Amino acid sequence: MAHPAPIPLFSAAAVNAGIDLGTAIQQVLDSHWYVLGQQVQGFESEFARYIGAAHCVSVANGTDALELALRAVGVAPGDKVVAVANAGFYGSTAIHAIGAVPLYADVDEATLTLSPVALEQALASQPAAVIVTHLYGHMADMPALSALCERAGVPLIEDCAQSHGAELAGRKAGSWGRLGCFSFYPTKNLGALGDGGAVTTGDAALAASLCTLRQYGWSHKYTVAVPGGCNSRLDEMQAAILRAKLPLLDAQNAQRRHIAARYNQAFAVLPLQCPPSVNGDYAAHLYVVRSPRRDALRVFLQAHGIATDVHYPIADHLQPAYPHAHLVGALEVTQAACAEVVSLPCYPGMLQSDVDRVIGAVQEFFLQDKGAAC
Repeated sequence: MAHPAPIPLFSAAAVNAGIDLGTAIQQVLDSHWYVLGQQVQGFESEFARYIGAAHCVSVANGTDALELALRAVGVAPGDKVVAVANAGFYGSTAIHAIGAVPLYADVDEATLTLSPVALEQALASQPAAVIVTHLYGHMADMPALSALCERAGVPLIEDCAQSHGAELAGRKAGSWGRLGCFSFYPTKNLGALGDGGAVTTGDAALAASLCTLRQYGWSHKYTVAVPGGCNSRLDEMQAAILRAKLPLLDAQNAQRRHIAARYNQAFAVLPLQCPPSVNGDYAAHLYVVRSPRRDALRVFLQAHGIATDVHYPIADHLQPAYPHAHLVGALEVTQAACAEVVSLPCYPGMLQSDVDRVIGAVQEFFLQDKGAAC
């Protein structure tokens, strides 16, 4: 008897099925212009309009977006930057690249995003900036976080790498902070066919600074006027691909949320902590549940041909390369979550029969687990 095909955590083939990427690529080939041309200009304009921001400056990847955003608001070596420690070290990488110091604050128990209570405590240390990560596609409590940063006079930077299209109180992720940082890595909700990133902002001066920083710090060609510049540019090919995919983003996010809603309904009676929302404030980039039995569940699902992953197993403050981390409190929620989170398959184009298989296997694991306990 043939075994069913394995279910991947993500399928680029399914996500990109039916999208005419060939025409987008051919347009670039026919133009013979490959960097900072009409496709980049077009994408920046279209993405800014979609987010509801006045400006979009594209860059080479999401980590560069965070680093250049920090530089644009004036973060300097030795400055403290508030961040969370459960988001894969991406924000931490950008902070360390400048020579600044991450100041880790704890996260909300439900969304696993930056806790307003923890942020208020962190702001007492007078940080130079705050990075808030919309983890797994869940928007953080932006009304509360924005108010705290505004009152303290500290720039708020959104890490939107996992939240393209998420919306809270009528405003999309990337339109709340001074700057919004995006990644277009192929697995993202809006993914290129390689690396890419962008920064959105409502501030014309910050946008101009970003344009300078992404190209060597040039004020004019070959005139390096600003320190800290680098070579970080989205190429024309990726911009053309993103322009083709952007009009489909909302529909694909709806598919993700539909799968997440099916999971939430099916798992409601199980000893799992499921995503707290499947509404518009959740882009469903990853469907993440929490269980003390995480590792056994992963082994069981793997035996049934179902891929899983852990986003993320090691908290930033426990990474061996940086042993002397600065914390606000004990980060109890952060550390508990890192030991329990597991991501299940959830992507546009996922077959409903595969969703059924995932649901059935998870239910079977806990039924078997309950039987063994009896």
